Amino acid sequence: MSVFNIFRRSEPQAASHSSVKSMAGDLAAFNGLDDPALYEFIRTGGGNLTESGETVTIKSAMRNTTIIRCVSLISFSIGMLPLHLQRKDDKSNATEHPLFRLLHRRPNPWQTSFEFRTLLEQRALQHGDAYARKVYSGNKLLYLIPMNPAHVTVRQRDDWSLEYRLDRRDKSPLVLPQREVFHLRYGLSDDGISGISLVKQSAEAIGLALQAEKAAARLFRNGMIVGGALKHPGTLSPEAYERLRASMNEDAGAEGAHKWKILEEGMELQPSAQSNKDSQAIENRKHQIEEVARPFGVPRPLLGMDDTSWGSGIDVLGQLFVRYGLNPWFEAWQQAIERDLLTEREADLYEAKFNPGALLRGSMKDQAEFFAKALGSGGHQPWMEWQEVREVMDLPAIDAAPPPPPGLTGKGAKNEPS
Repeated sequence: MSVFNIFRRSEPQAASHSSVKSMAGDLAAFNGLDDPALYEFIRTGGGNLTESGETVTIKSAMRNTTIIRCVSLISFSIGMLPLHLQRKDDKSNATEHPLFRLLHRRPNPWQTSFEFRTLLEQRALQHGDAYARKVYSGNKLLYLIPMNPAHVTVRQRDDWSLEYRLDRRDKSPLVLPQREVFHLRYGLSDDGISGISLVKQSAEAIGLALQAEKAAARLFRNGMIVGGALKHPGTLSPEAYERLRASMNEDAGAEGAHKWKILEEGMELQPSAQSNKDSQAIENRKHQIEEVARPFGVPRPLLGMDDTSWGSGIDVLGQLFVRYGLNPWFEAWQQAIERDLLTEREADLYEAKFNPGALLRGSMKDQAEFFAKALGSGGHQPWMEWQEVREVMDLPAIDAAPPPPPGLTGKGAKNEPS
């Protein structure tokens, strides 16, 4: 390929509604050598140059521990929770449908359902979009093959349908119609077609956090950390100096910790204290953790921060994370599955549903009290059957009802006359 090919605009039918990818390695197109976009691409190396002076790319952002924690926490949650295709009328699992196996167990020959969903969620968080190619045998959907969003551009045709251009490893483009692609996008979008990358939108906060990490690393590499000083009222004699240096070398290391020191000629020991500047650096790094995590909706305790909310309030924070951090992604997955993986007729009969019950459950005591009241304990009006309780708790179904506890009445109990 000629070097001047990068300056050629794509043909009109291949143009994208979304902006040119800004991450290094993505396909870029420029008008010519005088195109300002070309200068910006060369100046930043294909990333987002922030006010802190740090160029933020997806690769560099993932070196920040807060970013990798937020991305992995959300991605693992989406990957590990049960995702079932169920019937809309009775909410039973549609195990006979081919899509049930793809979503619940094995979407392709080399990935588990957990690995597939974790990967797509990770890419959606990083790029704003995640794609998977649909492979059919006749009219039967066989596999879902992930496509790297850095090599995919999407545009809207005149008939409002979408098409996806994939730049393959051999550099040959492959244009796929909308019916052959599963597209998961972040809910926020500039054009309604491509999602917004949380990493790109948080570039300023991430850049400042990366610079703070570098400053701390340079301090340990180049700085001098002094444990204390020995103060002498006059001039230390050479003999005393040699004895003092020898004793200090002998007491170096963990084995010499907390040993007493013999000072000569009226010397005084002055231990060093942490400076205000060091305290401000620590506070700044803690603040950047919150700034970076805020767009992802991850609470402080889940980031491993030293916080007073540990204890009884952690259950409430976990529920807050599910409701406002994960629920939007649940809806994004469920509605994308209905749009891209089900026909219009199938969408009237089936729906994809996550089961976040395991993340929303309280303590065993709270669950026991809740289910007891749901079955009618304490004179409450029952609203659940015992079979439903077993289903919520992911317990296997049984044919016979267990005997009710003494005094329990309601839908789940069978009261025999004495």
